[in-house]
Amino acid sequence: MNLLLLAVAPVFTIIIYIYFQDKYEKEPAGLLIASFLFGAIVSIIIVTILYLFTGHFIPITDKFSVWQQFIQAFVVVALSEEFSKYVIVKYFNQPKKAFNEPYDGIIYAVMVSMGFACTENIMYVLEGGYQTAILRAFTAVPAHATFGILMGYFMGKAKFSNNRFKLNMAGLFLAVLFHGAYDFFLFIGFIPGISIGAFISLIIGIFLSRKAIKRHQDNSHFKTPQKTIEEHD
Repeated sequence: MNLLLLAVAPVFTIIIYIYFQDKYEKEPAGLLIASFLFGAIVSIIIVTILYLFTGHFIPITDKFSVWQQFIQAFVVVALSEEFSKYVIVKYFNQPKKAFNEPYDGIIYAVMVSMGFACTENIMYVLEGGYQTAILRAFTAVPAHATFGILMGYFMGKAKFSNNRFKLNMAGLFLAVLFHGAYDFFLFIGFIPGISIGAFISLIIGIFLSRKAIKRHQDNSHFKTPQKTIEEHD
């Protein structure tokens, strides 16, 4: 039970933080829960199918090959996982009437990402124990959150743009880029000291995520002049 709590605690800490950054028009609780569950169940199913497909056509024959680990990180893992989240946000969340301001792209993408991260984290933590739980609480789980924020930033813009396809693709691309970079540096850990690149990419992702959140807060359709004055007092 303690391991299970350690596995889910960072997930719900991030969810609470992102929820309260939605300052001007909260999303329906039912839709947020559904998004989380879709991420926890449906995206895992999609990823499993994609893993079977990519594993068959892109076999990894040499774990010490930098090129093969590059393909593993960016195509087999990052593209599969981020695409599974993207599909849910694009076809389940984005058409909803409740998706009515740019920040909603971030909160829904994070809910889906945290659903995925929750299922993944439980599996890893139950297998790896307390050390794995603590390590992933400060690395893998926040990383999934940043991937969701970066994707959601552009998907939030896409909902209210005539260039919806390009912006949606930009969100997917950025999530895959950061996810792939994070995993790649870990996968080539056989090169001494190279793993630090994963933490650098995470730090950059967190920095950009904070800017993305602030920008969509500032551009909210529901931000009134009075609220703007109060924030600057």
